[in-house]
Amino acid sequence: MKTANPLALLALTSLLACGGAAAADWPQWRGPARNGVSTETGLLQEWPTDGPKLVWKISHAGSGYAAPAIVGDRIYLLGNEGLENEFVLALDAKDGRRLWSTRLGNVGNPKQNPNFPAARSTPTVDGAVLYALGSDGDLACLDTATGTVRWKKSLRSDFAGKPGEWAYAESPLVDGDTLICTPGGREATVLALNKRTGDVLWQCATPEGDEAGYASAIAVEVGGVPQYVQLLQKGLVGVDAKTGRLLWRFDKATSRYNANIPSPLADRDIIYCASAGTGGGAVRVRAADGGVKAEALYFEAKLPTAIGGAVKVGNWLFGTSSQAMLCADFATGQIKWEDRALGAGALIYADGRLYLNAESGPVALIEPTPDGYREKGRFTPPDRPKRISPMEKAWAYPALSAGRLYLRDHGMLWCYDVKAGG
Repeated sequence: MKTANPLALLALTSLLACGGAAAADWPQWRGPARNGVSTETGLLQEWPTDGPKLVWKISHAGSGYAAPAIVGDRIYLLGNEGLENEFVLALDAKDGRRLWSTRLGNVGNPKQNPNFPAARSTPTVDGAVLYALGSDGDLACLDTATGTVRWKKSLRSDFAGKPGEWAYAESPLVDGDTLICTPGGREATVLALNKRTGDVLWQCATPEGDEAGYASAIAVEVGGVPQYVQLLQKGLVGVDAKTGRLLWRFDKATSRYNANIPSPLADRDIIYCASAGTGGGAVRVRAADGGVKAEALYFEAKLPTAIGGAVKVGNWLFGTSSQAMLCADFATGQIKWEDRALGAGALIYADGRLYLNAESGPVALIEPTPDGYREKGRFTPPDRPKRISPMEKAWAYPALSAGRLYLRDHGMLWCYDVKAGG
């Protein structure tokens, strides 16, 4: 009997949890299974010299570093105009035309240092609704057809939330009937709500009262125990999905810059995490002594730590540091190669290729192999926005849906046709 592809099974499970979204959809942060992996096929294996075909571009997406979610013929994303209007935006996937816009609230922590106040989160689409978290902690459930708000909460005022310096950046997690988010602080470090009503199911208050980091939670099950794994400002934690009880934590994953940003990446019982300026590493989570334990497998300063996260393809972990792209053995952390290539960037994977959206602007197509860096094309999107400071980069993650690659940089949103024969 042929063994099923574990990546495809993981993506299918997530799709069923997200209201039955189609395989071509990109309904949430980092794609169908929250791991940066798409199951789409029939895509270009090499790009022309000047890159894939540009289908359309718009300049009215608003400011921000938020990535889009795409379901069916609609694109959903967060943006802001000034500091008092952060909003959810719906666009027509055919041409980028604006369909509706709904205000969430103000931009969070406007006096942050370094100063990059802007929308940061990706909406999570779940059937006829979506869930969006504004940078000031405004959490809302909206109708996807009209943008009408069904219910709304404030992570700050309702749950005494405590975000980090750069405000809230998490993308809400939908798991069955449960919505997971991370207010931070001593009352509800991690929070579970009824996704339909917004009612509280449980609140997990860590003894440390951790600030929220900038990562987004993932759902895993190890040893028969469903749990949510999240990277807080002072470490990685696992929380019992049914009760909200804190199961374990891994304090090594703490950024020396207070910038715990990349979302955790899980494969079976191994979870990879990374902290800027400190390093990346993995834990093995297992049932033990009537509870759950996390055992450190490795932690290395050179492993991928950049904002753009990492993806696992086969046995290999691919990601970037501040200056180079790397490939490492996922189970051991052994680095197979590193290449300065395009420096730091955000990665996704589909149909035998990695898509690297470099912080410096160019976009590259890469063959994921442990044998070395193999680029299959690159281009730079036109009409990139001006930077407010030399420290600001192109931080938004790429998204892939129905053979189209979506790239966002503040008000600019580009749509490229990456289908083979397209």
